[in-house]
Amino acid sequence: MKNKLIPYNPKLKEYARQLRNNSTLSEILLWQKINKKAYGVEFHRQVPINQFIVDFYCHELLLAIEIDGSSHDNKYEYDSKRQNVLEELGVHFLRFSDGAVKKQMFSVLLAIEETVNELKNET
Repeated sequence: MKNKLIPYNPKLKEYARQLRNNSTLSEILLWQKINKKAYGVEFHRQVPINQFIVDFYCHELLLAIEIDGSSHDNKYEYDSKRQNVLEELGVHFLRFSDGAVKKQMFSVLLAIEETVNELKNET
């Protein structure tokens, strides 16, 4: 399957590296479960896309996974606008709360697996 590359602002590259080096506990916990092609596709952490950075991204499926922790408090409008811009570029989104990743990992992983399988079947 060919990856569709979406251009990004090169100025975000260093900031994405900083975010990878300062991951939240939820990001670390989820990354331990989805790295190394856990669902037959490859995810990357803190990926610049367009003018934004997403927590996890699968180029093959155009699938972004966001974990909403305290940094997203009071940013519903910004997050919504950001997600709409990326969805217009063909990116699919899964969004989980920080608490869900920490306390309901099985459900989070099930939702990811179902979405990955659906998107694989669409191609």
